[in-house]
This record gives sequence, structure tokens and C-alpha cells, in this order.
Amino acid sequence: MKKAIFILVAIAAIALMGCPSLNMPLLLGDGTIGPRTGQASGQIILGIFGNADAGMITAAKNAGITQIGAVDFQVKQFIGPIVMTFTTTVTGQ
Repeated sequence: MKKAIFILVAIAAIALMGCPSLNMPLLLGDGTIGPRTGQASGQIILGIFGNADAGMITAAKNAGITQIGAVDFQVKQFIGPIVMTFTTTVTGQ
């Protein structure tokens, strides 16, 4: 019985400790990588709480970009799907 509980707890701990990351490069405009780079990020906890303004318009405004060349979108999970961080990186002029 103790062995079964230990194995169950070990499996649950491994499942919750995974930190998968998803990186999706996107291409907009003519694809010109300009000299400016801007980022916007947000975090959501339990799918309900948090600030997730990680849009490309916000990222462009943060760097003063008026012409977007490329966009990179990244999603990271911490403690399983409990805490998720979204980051958008925009390059352009």
C-alpha cells in the first residue's frame, strides 16, 4: 500500500513539475527584421486570474514600432497548466 501511494505521488509530482514551452514564429508584412524589438507579456493563473495583454500591438507600442516585420509568440507553462506565461516579441521599424 505504501509503495502504491509513493508511486502515485511521484507520478503526480513529475506531471506538475513539467515546464513545456511553445514557440510560434509568425511572419507579417514583408518580413523585414528592423532595428527595433518590442515585447509584451502576461500571465494567467488557473485560467482565470492574471494579466494577459501580450498582443503584438502592445509589443509594437512598447518599442515605438510602426511597421511590423516579424512576430514571435511564446507560451510557457509552470507547475503544469496552473500558471501560464504568454510573451510576444515584435521586430520592425
